[in-house]
Amino acid sequence: PRQIWVTTKDGTKTKTEVDEKQVAVYSAKYAKKAKRDREAVIAKARDLISNPAKYKRATSYGAAKYVKNLVYDQKTGEIISQGKKLVFDENKLLEEEKFDGYYVVVTNECKKSDSEILSIYKGLWQIEDAFRVSKSDLKARPVYLSREDRIQAHFLTCFVALVIARLLAKRLDNEYSVARIASSLNEMSYSFVQQNIYVGNYADEITIALKEKLNLDLDRKFMTYGDIRHTIARTKRPAPRVS
Repeated sequence: PRQIWVTTKDGTKTKTEVDEKQVAVYSAKYAKKAKRDREAVIAKARDLISNPAKYKRATSYGAAKYVKNLVYDQKTGEIISQGKKLVFDENKLLEEEKFDGYYVVVTNECKKSDSEILSIYKGLWQIEDAFRVSKSDLKARPVYLSREDRIQAHFLTCFVALVIARLLAKRLDNEYSVARIASSLNEMSYSFVQQNIYVGNYADEITIALKEKLNLDLDRKFMTYGDIRHTIARTKRPAPRVS
């Protein structure tokens, strides 16, 4: 049982009691993701300590929580020195790492089983995440269109892109976010060198993984025009059926 404040129809607040169920879950994959997502923030925090002049309050967001003795100028937002050396907060990091992989679902659906609650939560999370990815990574919003047919075409394009991105993420065992996959693919390009030779300008772990999973030569350093056309053509072939 838990007591909560409820606003009634006439606007007054009253305290009432509801039954609450908490389902705690641990996931090794979620723990790895939390650690992977934190690595960039930790690197930024250490760089902030080494080069405080590069940062202000706005640009140090996220990394600042790992830095002790951090003081900002109230007007400019610049980092100022008060005679204390900036130090990485190891205790803060250890405290956060203790909870990697854990999450808790809180619900008033007390009669449902743990597995049912987790299934419902997963479905809601997938819907919310789909809207987040569509808006941020696939630029679904804002919409600079006025005609209804063009607005519908815009969102259709975005949701088709979302389906393709989700399928790619699934083929990569969900090790990488849609944002990281899209960023890697956007960076990929080949530049003309001489005669019929093109040189690859970008490759990373995602392009290598896509090569292994989809059997596409996405990380070759040199390609001919024919090789490039062949690779593009292979992406348009239907996937083999699995019996």
